[in-house]
Amino acid sequence: MTLGAIGVVYGDIGTSCLYAFKEVFASGHVPITPDNVLGVLSLFFWTLTVVVSIKYVALIMRADNHGEGGLMALLALASQSVKDRPRSRNILIMAGVFGVALFFGDGVITPAISVLSAVEGLEILTPAASPYVVPISLVVLVLLFLVQRRGTGDIGKFFGPITVVWFIAIAVAGLPPILDNPSVLKGIWPGYAISFAIDHYALAFVTLGAVFLCVTGAEALYADMGHFGKKPIQLAWFGLVMPSLLLNYFGQGALVLKNPAAAENPFFLMTPEWALLPIVVLATIATVIASQALISGAFSATKQTIQLGFLPRLTVLHTSVKDTGQIYIPAVNWALLAGVLVAVLAFGSSTALAAAYGISVSMVMVITTIMTFFVIRYGWGYPLPLCLLATGFFCLVDVGFVASNSLKILQGGWFPLAMAAVLYLVMTTWKEGRNLLNAAIKADALDLKTFLDAVFVSPPVRVDGTAVFLTSEVGTVPNAMLHNLKHNKVLHRHNLFVTVRNHEVPWIEVDKRVEIDALDHDCWQVVIHYGFKDDPDVPAALAQIRSRGCEFEAMTTSYFLSRDTVIPTMGRGMATWREKLFAQMHRNASAAADFLSLPNNSVVELGSKIQI
Repeated sequence: MTLGAIGVVYGDIGTSCLYAFKEVFASGHVPITPDNVLGVLSLFFWTLTVVVSIKYVALIMRADNHGEGGLMALLALASQSVKDRPRSRNILIMAGVFGVALFFGDGVITPAISVLSAVEGLEILTPAASPYVVPISLVVLVLLFLVQRRGTGDIGKFFGPITVVWFIAIAVAGLPPILDNPSVLKGIWPGYAISFAIDHYALAFVTLGAVFLCVTGAEALYADMGHFGKKPIQLAWFGLVMPSLLLNYFGQGALVLKNPAAAENPFFLMTPEWALLPIVVLATIATVIASQALISGAFSATKQTIQLGFLPRLTVLHTSVKDTGQIYIPAVNWALLAGVLVAVLAFGSSTALAAAYGISVSMVMVITTIMTFFVIRYGWGYPLPLCLLATGFFCLVDVGFVASNSLKILQGGWFPLAMAAVLYLVMTTWKEGRNLLNAAIKADALDLKTFLDAVFVSPPVRVDGTAVFLTSEVGTVPNAMLHNLKHNKVLHRHNLFVTVRNHEVPWIEVDKRVEIDALDHDCWQVVIHYGFKDDPDVPAALAQIRSRGCEFEAMTTSYFLSRDTVIPTMGRGMATWREKLFAQMHRNASAAADFLSLPNNSVVELGSKIQI
């Protein structure tokens, strides 16, 4: 499990050494002096220690949602903690949704900057390679996204060993410069960071934006906790990842002290000439692995966001018969690829992309810290002073990084923020549109019990088999049933009125999956419960009701769905353009039958128009 965690969890933060230290001195604003280099190294050491070791490993990884981590799991946990405080809950949900939008913005920048920074090593090998850096990067990225449909199961087993080799390589590369100048290790003492900040306070504030690049990817520790557990992630961090990164950063610092010109690209310049090509190849592979982990995370986050009701249904393909967590979402894959290609072509180098990188990640960290406060205060009931002390310090650190990164907005930081803003608008429009649609359906709905009593006063013709009517509201008559009675004038021998409910927990136990109530006349009301990480499978869930007095035979069952057409109207609800956007998303959403795993040859869809 630790080996797997090294391959999946630490790919992003493990490749930050390719560009993080370089960006501090790349602009030329920070003079290369012994005190400045030691101050910067001290900032790197304590940033990794405070943000990763203490904040994520010691605090936030305790806030698991039934063993699951990640922003959506934390959002669900935080909103449950303040469910009796509607205003706080709504603010938290909106903040969490914006955090998810920022995560997708990060998902575009990370593969672009990682692969570019690795391929740029060819320029050190031979300046003639410079014109080919962007084309080679584009080819690597396109191939990466093309293989997503095949799943990560076959290649995932190699992630851990390759990433272990990568961390050993960067540790070994950092050792010779350190042994040549051991005094560089004095940078561990926090006094150097404090002195640098006091003596050059304006410069130090600007530098924080580049220093922050060393912890991009730290969110993965928490996000992938459900896959590997806390102990393997902690063991990997303290046993291999953190020591290797520190050796590499301090090695780069020692090299720059000896040869200030090496600040141009210290990672590759401290590599022996004979090992340069192998390290470029290994770095490229490592960045592909880092990108792969983030892409897989984007698929998982999308699925969870759909389950929580903030995105329309999308086609979700399972790429493994053993691991249900391995999924592929074509729409997300191609959208990410388009964004990555635009980023590479628009910015053209890792240095230019570094200006766009960091702002979205640092904002996500602020949101994570704030939500953690609500979990430990209202969910766990810890005293307010302790909660403020535990999260307040980290919030100050995060806000400092956000403030520094905000200086880079005009240089490129606007790019992920613009993507996040568009996605946030889409998600909130979908959520609000669904609320309006459900309200419109409910306003015109008939009471199911009363309707059935009236129907069976003079019952229609009964035919053999079972009819399953999907309805969004419990206790109301589905439009599909009304249309079926109107046009076909028959009723099945057994009728199930099924409502699917999604909850703010990762999993719902199988024995709590289904609720069933008899409505007489061989009719039943069924409610099926799913967590945001469960895979909806209505036929499998309905198979459980056989032992509860209701007949259900898959071969003689028909599923009736209502295909609603949304009609935007002026004067109520959302702005007209948002209602039109919602109507378009609703029209293009993937079929409910596919999302609920219904057998295609047993589905009947009946249309209706609904004004919002």
